[in-house]
Amino acid sequence: MRIAVTGSTGLIGTALVRSLRSDGHEVVRLVRRPARSGDEVEWDPHRQYVDAAGLVGCEAVVHLAGAGVGARRWTDAYRKEIHDSRVLGTAAVAEALASLDTPPRVLVCGSAVGFYGDTGDRAVDEEAPPGDGFLPNLCVEWEEAAAPAAEAGVRTAFARTGLVVSRKGGAWGRMFPLFKAGLGGRLGDGRQYWSFIALHDEVAALRHILDTESLSGPVNLTSPQPVTNREVTAAMGRALHRPTVFAVPSAALKIALGDMAGDVLGSQRVLPRRLLDSGFTFAFPGIDEAVGAALR
Repeated sequence: MRIAVTGSTGLIGTALVRSLRSDGHEVVRLVRRPARSGDEVEWDPHRQYVDAAGLVGCEAVVHLAGAGVGARRWTDAYRKEIHDSRVLGTAAVAEALASLDTPPRVLVCGSAVGFYGDTGDRAVDEEAPPGDGFLPNLCVEWEEAAAPAAEAGVRTAFARTGLVVSRKGGAWGRMFPLFKAGLGGRLGDGRQYWSFIALHDEVAALRHILDTESLSGPVNLTSPQPVTNREVTAAMGRALHRPTVFAVPSAALKIALGDMAGDVLGSQRVLPRRLLDSGFTFAFPGIDEAVGAALR
């Protein structure tokens, strides 16, 4: 297939593009500068511009672009950057697809388990309503922005991704050096649930959604075995053969991270019901398996 990808230089995008190309698919990357080759298409999410001509012939689009939620402290300006990069960017992609005489058959749009807010010990699946706060509100707007594509007949799915276990980037990528140095430990009381997914399974799940006609709407991309932060801490210590005696008090996190601390200390016990019901099989469902895969 000819497949367009935004966010192709990010952690997930890089792995996805490599996987698709290794299987012979033609990948077109949306870039935020003039296109320099036939496999690039110019776009500008903030101006809501996409060179739609470059998407002609694409059978599928995977939209992953967006400012990193954990990249910086959440000032008012950075909140706006996070919001606009996702909502305006998604609207631009969706409107460009809707403008095509023959739009692609499927759009997989990135989203996040932040949609559900703090669920405590309660397990939730795709039927759960949105939570309260900045991230849930953002995810609602983010997904709604894809409406033009769905209205044009494009099968549209929202990949609500959890914490991706990888050494190469993302929140987990910043954890590995700390634990390797023996400085890793639980956050707060460590009882909060973390819904994770191995990078390998993330890419496989995205490809599964592309290929599975019955999947549209929200699809949780998380392991079927969410674990607490205490269990994550123990698994990292086992894998790296390091002590995990340090703990970061909740008060210190709130001082260091500001409003973002609520999401770090919050609990999300999210289950991938629709993936499992559609026949997807996780290669690394357990936390020890996922961390081990990241180290390999």
